[in-house]
Amino acid sequence: MAKSTDAQKTPGRWAEIFRLFGQTIKVDKLALPLTALVTLSTLAAGVLLAVYASDNVLTTIIYAALGLLAAVMLGLIVMSRRAEAVAYGRIAGQPGAVGAVVSSAIKRGWRTSEMPVAVNPRTRDAIYRCVGAAGVVLIAEGSRNGTKLILDEEIRKLKRTTPGVQIHIFYVTGDDSGTPLGKLAREIMRLKRTLNRAEVSTVNARLQALGMNLPIPKGIDPNKMRASRR
Repeated sequence: MAKSTDAQKTPGRWAEIFRLFGQTIKVDKLALPLTALVTLSTLAAGVLLAVYASDNVLTTIIYAALGLLAAVMLGLIVMSRRAEAVAYGRIAGQPGAVGAVVSSAIKRGWRTSEMPVAVNPRTRDAIYRCVGAAGVVLIAEGSRNGTKLILDEEIRKLKRTTPGVQIHIFYVTGDDSGTPLGKLAREIMRLKRTLNRAEVSTVNARLQALGMNLPIPKGIDPNKMRASRR
């Protein structure tokens, strides 16, 4: 039963990959030529290595197989990078684009969320937060003027709640004054590590608690509240 399920999943996965590559080729006219150039060049290098650097049939076959494998892998990498650039270009400038990127592209122990921690209701500019080994990262999505007040407020909260923790600021403004959406995850991952895993968990827990400070309804004395026996 498990084998039949895997067999059904594999064609669907490859079909999705080829569909994505097809959409990329339609938008990015250089994607196919660059992919073909890298693939054929690597394959040619593998063939030459197999012909001139081998002294028997076995090594010739091994070099040829390695060249073919390397050609396919490098071709997929080039096409994937072009597809990624096209995907970023489609969502760049839209509200929520930063949330989509940080929640899917930033891994390796980082705590991220697709939802912003603050939003300017008038301009719809937003602030997103990531917590990781480099400290706390605040990402302003929108114009610098539209995010200034809410960004300053988030910085004040951080300094009060997690004193001494490094704070990094990124602006995704859609122009030359900010970080391009396609480079955001890479720039964050390059930040210098200053916290260990336990410290990251502690900082994240403190910041998560900020959103739980709900007002107590009138008429309820918090000192007399008891936990349910259930």
